[in-house]
Amino acid sequence: MNDLFQSVPFIAGTFFLAGTVKGLIGLGLPTVAMGLLGLMMPSVEAAALLLVPSLVTNVWQLFAGSHLGVLLRRLWTMMLGVAAGTFAASGLIAGTAAHAATAALGATLALYGILGLLKPRLQLPQKAEPWAGPLVGTATGLVTGATGVFVVPAVPYLNSLGLGRDHLVQALGLSFTFSTLALAAGLAWHGALSIEVAGVSSLALLPALAGMIVGGWLRARVEPETFRRCFFVGLLVLGCELAWRGMV
Repeated sequence: MNDLFQSVPFIAGTFFLAGTVKGLIGLGLPTVAMGLLGLMMPSVEAAALLLVPSLVTNVWQLFAGSHLGVLLRRLWTMMLGVAAGTFAASGLIAGTAAHAATAALGATLALYGILGLLKPRLQLPQKAEPWAGPLVGTATGLVTGATGVFVVPAVPYLNSLGLGRDHLVQALGLSFTFSTLALAAGLAWHGALSIEVAGVSSLALLPALAGMIVGGWLRARVEPETFRRCFFVGLLVLGCELAWRGMV
């Protein structure tokens, strides 16, 4: 735990950068934070540190729009799958196979980076949602429980539903909020969420919010699409590095 407190400057910088990314392009805080923290500490510790900044910023995103009721009625089965899958698989990230968890985290980040660069134009017919939603939610939960990253396959799936921009942003906030709460419950169930880590996670909220403010300021001054490409290239490189570390 002393090592954790000695790493506070690195943790603060990581969450400031992750918050800046989220403020600029609307996503990426958990993904960036897990990837960078995973270079310095076990995935389970990184996931625990992520909880408070992720929860607060995603609840903020969730309630920023006026479509919550509509989205809940449409996506509730997916959210149940996210919660159930995350809780069921949380023993993987909280277990003793640290190298396997690091490799899985790296592979997930690399896959997300590739998907972000390719930007596949997926479109799912609405009649498929009753069966696709629970499957995607459960798959997202299993990935979250194993790696602490909750973007795959939830983000590509939500992008395929043809939601308007405001609906999509709020739907992402909904999915990420369910993932964060389920991950917190799973880590607590497996004894991997200590008061000390929760305290550092709470402190990490401040640089994350500061980063989001800076990212919002930058949004009006830089080309978001160029930044998005750099972001996904960075995720791909970071993911490959983590996957390699986990395998050697």
